[in-house]
Amino acid sequence: MNVPADSTTFGAPLDTVAELIGGPRIDDLLRRAARRTPRHPALVSDGRVIDYADLDQRVTECAEALRDAFGGPGTVIAIAAELTVEFAVTFLGISRSGNTSAMFNPLVPDDTLVHVLDSCGARAAVLSPRMHRRIAALRNRLPKLRQLVVTAEAGDGTPVLGELPRTVVPAGEAVETACLQFTSGTTGAPKTVRLSHRNLLVNAAQSAHAHRLDADSVSLNNLPSFHLMHLNTALAVGATHLLCPAEDREAMVRLAGAWQATHLYSLPVRLSRLAEDERLPSLRIPSLRVVLSGGSALPPRTTTALSEHFGVPVVQGYGLAETSPSTHFDLPEGPTVGSSGPPVAGTACRIVDVRTGAVLPAGERGEIQVRGPQLMLGYLGDGHGDAVDADGWFRTGDVGRIDEAGRLFVVDRIKDVFKCDNWLVSPTEIERVLMRHPAVTDCVVFDQPDELSGAVAVGLVVPRGEGVDPAALAEFANAQLPYYEHLRQLHLVEGIPRSATGKVQRRELRDRLLGSL
Repeated sequence: MNVPADSTTFGAPLDTVAELIGGPRIDDLLRRAARRTPRHPALVSDGRVIDYADLDQRVTECAEALRDAFGGPGTVIAIAAELTVEFAVTFLGISRSGNTSAMFNPLVPDDTLVHVLDSCGARAAVLSPRMHRRIAALRNRLPKLRQLVVTAEAGDGTPVLGELPRTVVPAGEAVETACLQFTSGTTGAPKTVRLSHRNLLVNAAQSAHAHRLDADSVSLNNLPSFHLMHLNTALAVGATHLLCPAEDREAMVRLAGAWQATHLYSLPVRLSRLAEDERLPSLRIPSLRVVLSGGSALPPRTTTALSEHFGVPVVQGYGLAETSPSTHFDLPEGPTVGSSGPPVAGTACRIVDVRTGAVLPAGERGEIQVRGPQLMLGYLGDGHGDAVDADGWFRTGDVGRIDEAGRLFVVDRIKDVFKCDNWLVSPTEIERVLMRHPAVTDCVVFDQPDELSGAVAVGLVVPRGEGVDPAALAEFANAQLPYYEHLRQLHLVEGIPRSATGKVQRRELRDRLLGSL
């Protein structure tokens, strides 16, 4: 039901997590792991194996170079969240230097990149040569960004991080804001989220516990960019973290086998492609304990296919940039298909009516609201705005329901749902039904204005093979849906534009389709 989860993590109150790990900053996770198991592999990437002692030394050297180059404390330093060793070193180095990192997604388009870098007020940036070339081309649109450093020689005289002078950082120095992150911007311009060291420390412990990670775990990160949760959870328990950004399924399985990976992290779009890969029967990971997904809903047929093939649970979670990010994760011991699971330790969740704000009982759909110690400090320049009420409940903007066992089922974004004959309709739920048809490779559903009903469901489908009849697909879906969710039209298309993380700009596609009719 809608009650707070157990308020302990690893048997200790969440309020004392920072003290338990031995320091007030997120980089203290690394310092503790380096003391405990200095020669244990920490990061593996492109054939490089970096143990905890080596990683800790690199972070200290980075911190001293950053302090000399950019000063501090509190300087905002931008970094691209590329899935590399250099990102991990730089993020932790910024923390250890007493400054604040501004993490941006390296995959966003130029206009979004300019917006986030300008809105966060970054004065400096540490970039890979590839990202440096991109930022350099946008420099005339970024007047606040005054100092650039590269992680390796860029060929244009830009200072290289490893060649900078160093200044010792005062011991124990920290600032309140550990890092700035950005919302996805799927329903508007990205907002700048302020996360504290405590936010990140607590969520590292919450997530490591929910994922059943320990010092013997080997996590394989097969995402196109770096998410702090994966770095911080591995550091929290002293696990080995394998970085595999490319979508090369055979290479990923070889790496997993060589290092006896126990946890496979990926995105729904990549896991779905893996499930449909004709080579899947030959791809085995005997050491695997669990497949973990996040970012968007995982199709049930993908869950079933991968769970049956690998013989392990396939689970998903839920979270947001504002919650550091994790608030829910399904139980590896007994996952429920389609569920994001119960709240992580110390976190409460409730469902409220999207119009009145009244708390709803189990099973009812409404807005998801969460509360817990991982909730952000606020938005930069705007505090919490109207996102958090007086009792600390954060309005996620997502629609969902909670079952009798306390498991969360995410339905859709509030801005994507619509009403047909006064019934709340979720495009995502219609898409899930469509995806059950073997002739559907991909799809997206949205609303179309209707004089009688207010709005009705229409959609785009990427067919598998030739001769697919859209009317037959609509009939297949409608037979499994209540009348108010029936598809009135389906259009066949060659592809549906998605971001690298699998998200779709539903409103943009809707307006484009309606404009062409």
